[in-house]
Amino acid sequence: MPPLPLFFLCGAMIPLQSPSKPQTLNFIVPPHDQGDACDLLAEQTGLSKTKLKEAMNKGAVWIKRGRKEERLRKATFQVKGGDQLTLYYDPTILAIEPPLAECLFDGTHYSVWDKPPGLLAQGTRQGDHCALLRQVEKHLMGRREIPHLVHRLDREAEGLMLIAHGGAAAEKLSALFREGKIAKRYRIQVRGNPADTLGSNGLLEEPLDGKTAKTGFSVESFDERRNVATVMVDLFTGRKHQIRRHFELAGYPVMGDPRYGENNSDPEGLRLMAVELRFVDPWNGRDRSFVLPPERLLF
Repeated sequence: MPPLPLFFLCGAMIPLQSPSKPQTLNFIVPPHDQGDACDLLAEQTGLSKTKLKEAMNKGAVWIKRGRKEERLRKATFQVKGGDQLTLYYDPTILAIEPPLAECLFDGTHYSVWDKPPGLLAQGTRQGDHCALLRQVEKHLMGRREIPHLVHRLDREAEGLMLIAHGGAAAEKLSALFREGKIAKRYRIQVRGNPADTLGSNGLLEEPLDGKTAKTGFSVESFDERRNVATVMVDLFTGRKHQIRRHFELAGYPVMGDPRYGENNSDPEGLRLMAVELRFVDPWNGRDRSFVLPPERLLF
């Protein structure tokens, strides 16, 4: 996405040039303009309060007070002199109806979710209504814990995500990921048959970004007519887009991958699913295994 135009004045915001185009607007509140956030934004931008409330609810408005910056959702929040309000207005993003994730396990310290394809793991400056983390926040509403991401899954991918409830839980679970104590299994479809050159199972160890990267695999089946193999994958390291990059480098790109590979398009989208998480629960010492139910498998 090209950079959004930025309009900024101390004490005065330039109205939106066009409500149909993405724009970023900043406004520092002068002492005499204290009051409801939505009222001030409406005055300065020319947008209706209805549109502004939608933008606030969807995480597109931020407030910086001192050194702290956070999303501002409450229309009647009382801003005061020196507060900096930022509106990241993108009507295309705000109009998106996100797919809904499903909670498969809801515990005290963490929950496990099935993230559908097309849903971000976390929000952007332009909003968070299309993010799993926001859906978890709503699910936990009324509890004291704030949800935290402890690992990621590409927007185009589907599958299991572990979400920590609170900062202390996030530290414990993040430590398990760093130490390689959480086993992650994926199901993918690739163009061609890896068994032809790599064997029916093996380990891809090409370094990525100058760092060690290890991806285990086992070919489950091969559709000769489509020239597509279904492969089970175990991640032993966590580099960015590791599975997608490793299989492209090996000559067997993941089907439907919009970034890596050639001649691997798929009308169903990226054929990559996170299907299993296994770890020892750090709170009770029990073995935990979460597997995506068979009826939820896309392939």
